[in-house]
This record gives sequence, structure tokens and C-alpha cells, in this order.
Amino acid sequence: MSSDTPAYLNGRFLPLSEAQIPVMDRGFIFGDGVYEVIPGYGGHLFRLDQHLQRLSHSLDAIKIRQPLSDAEWLSILSRLVAQCPGPDRSLYLQITRGVAPRAHSFPLNTTPTVFAMAETLSPPSQSWLTEGLSAITQADIRWQRCDIKTTALLANVLLRQAAAQAGADEAILLRDGQAIEGAASNLFVVRNGIVVTPALGHKLLHGVTRDLVLDLCRNENLPVSEEPISEGDLSNAEEVWLTSSTREVLAVTRLDGKPVGEGEPGPLWQRVHQAFQRHKAALRQQGSPAQTGP
Repeated sequence: MSSDTPAYLNGRFLPLSEAQIPVMDRGFIFGDGVYEVIPGYGGHLFRLDQHLQRLSHSLDAIKIRQPLSDAEWLSILSRLVAQCPGPDRSLYLQITRGVAPRAHSFPLNTTPTVFAMAETLSPPSQSWLTEGLSAITQADIRWQRCDIKTTALLANVLLRQAAAQAGADEAILLRDGQAIEGAASNLFVVRNGIVVTPALGHKLLHGVTRDLVLDLCRNENLPVSEEPISEGDLSNAEEVWLTSSTREVLAVTRLDGKPVGEGEPGPLWQRVHQAFQRHKAALRQQGSPAQTGP
């Protein structure tokens, strides 16, 4: 990431290298904040409305007031997109409770810290598309409110590091005999020709890309179901997919050192991946840049 990456902090646009916060910011001290990551394709923000709705859900859940209107967010993010080179961008935004003396209970009358930055977004590598990802299973050591997109990601960091040390790309998390999601991704499996993903709830993140993939499956007339995925369902799946804002939808072809299905990206993934690319192309061709995506 370049030091002149465009950024926004508390009302100011400035290079990332000049963005600073006090050490007593509760985001630094406690991880007391939330965040979003929003792709931008050809200058058009991907499902901005849904991302901002999820941001509001996270803020409400930890009782931080929304500091900006949707129109203000659009203005800020559009300006960051315009300042960042490249056809595709990734927008990161973060809100913390703000600066206060160190005490666990909420301080009174703090001003939230608002930060955002843009960086170039590279597409998934060709090897991931042709060969798929490798993953390992790990016990889900995270907290009970994974629907909140909190900046307190230490458990996720440890789980992704365990995958990296095992030579894998992602960790798929197991809790109470069920496969929940990845350390930084939502989970899909194909079981008996049906595309299955866990239903929304407190155990997993309400993924914006997850929702789009469900829509694309329905548009492709693929049967879908939102229901629990057992460990057996995962290990015996015909296909396994992972979705996220920056990795789109990718096939897992090796799980715990064993092939998934035929050991290569499967036919249903191929259809959904192609539909995702068509969706991106249509987004790029929309009217003026940096408007909300469908």
C-alpha cells in the first residue's frame, strides 16, 4: 500500500501517511469499533446500500450512533474512488467509539472516529480460478456475535494464520458439529445438486457477496437452501465455495489435504462465477461512476 493512498479521517481528506489518531482512541485500546469493505468496479460501488445497511446494523449492535448520512458516505467514498488509480478499488471504512480515558464501560458524549481509505483492488489470481483454494477446518474460537463486523479480529487472525502455516488459503470454522463460515469468508456447499449456505444469525457475518451469490444462483435456476451444514456435509460435499467482498466467489478444491469432489472447480461454481463476472461487467457499464450497485 502506497503512503499516498487516499484517505479520509474525521472530516479531512489526506494521504494515508498523514492520517493519525490518538493512542487513547477506543478502537486502538479495546477494538471498540466496526468496519466495512466495499469493492468498486469501474468507479461504481458494489451494493453500497447493502453495505451501509450492514454498517448501521453493526453500529446499532454496539451502540455507536451513525455519524454520517448515506448521502455523506456516498460523497466521501466517491471522492476516494476518484483519487485512487486503477479500474477497480477496495474501499475500507471504520468507525470507533472515539477518544476517552481507558475504562471498559461506555464513556459519555464521545465523538466517533471516522476513517476511510481506498486502494487498488486486484481480481482473484488465475491459479485460484483454475485450481481452486485449499482450506483446513478449525474449531470456531470466535465470540457469539459474529454478525457484528467488529474491528476486534484477533480470533480471525489466529485462524487465518493457522491456515497459512498449514499451507492453506483459508480456515473453515466448525462449531457444535456444524460448518459455519471461513475466517474471512462465507461458506457454500453443493449437496445432492443443491447449493446450501448456513442461514443468517449471530454465528456468522451477513455477507453482502453471500446475498448476491444466492441471487445469482436463483437467476441461474440452481436450487438453493439456507440451512445448517454439518461436518459430514462439508467433508462429503460435491463442491465447496467461499465468498467475500475482495475474493468474490471461489471454489475450495482441497480440504484438510483431501480433494473436494473431483479436486477441481466444479460445474455449478463455473456457472455462478461466470454470472458474477457478468454482474461486474454490467455494474461497470452503468451511468456516472460511484453510484450504488444493484
